[in-house]
Amino acid sequence: MYTIAVVDYGMGNLHSVAKALERVAVAQRVQVTYDPDELLRADKVVFPGVGGIGYCMGELERLGIDEAVREVANTKPLLGICVGMQSMLEHSEENDGHDALGLFKGRVKRFEDGLRDPETNDRLKVPQMGWNKVAIKQDHALWEGIQNGTRFYFVHSYYVTPDDQSIVQATAQYPHEYCAALGKDNVFATQFHPEKSADAGLQLLSNFCAWNP
Repeated sequence: MYTIAVVDYGMGNLHSVAKALERVAVAQRVQVTYDPDELLRADKVVFPGVGGIGYCMGELERLGIDEAVREVANTKPLLGICVGMQSMLEHSEENDGHDALGLFKGRVKRFEDGLRDPETNDRLKVPQMGWNKVAIKQDHALWEGIQNGTRFYFVHSYYVTPDDQSIVQATAQYPHEYCAALGKDNVFATQFHPEKSADAGLQLLSNFCAWNP
């Protein structure tokens, strides 16, 4: 039986991610773990997260998970979600600046204050919280059965700006365009929460379970 490990660093929506994976996993065991060795033994790994990147990176380093995630990124399918995605970049502006895992070159920036809807001129709140359309930019196995323009659920104040635009798999608008998903080789990541995104989110998780890059 294949194992899908969900990275546990002590905060976030770990169990909702695990429950969503259990709904769609076929002949696969879902395991929530903070043990680096178990992450390395798993067949696939999901790296979710909410909250501050400083705490996230601190706990990853304290538990030795940071090096395990770097190794997983080189050896097996890895799905990052929200802060899990942001942690894949080199550096975040959050907390006056914080280095991250550096799996991809680029930075994590905060939405500017005073954003306004270009159509209504209404002030946009930060964090962005709610459903937003996702524009798919590239064919990818994880988009199988998902239409361009599908809405997914977002909760975030920061967004990634990868140096290499060829890894941008999808974008969203708030109000300017930003990266909503990225991916290269065996790594894929989303700023939105598939586990909170109804049928479309379950479809993406199902696609990950079946993915053999």
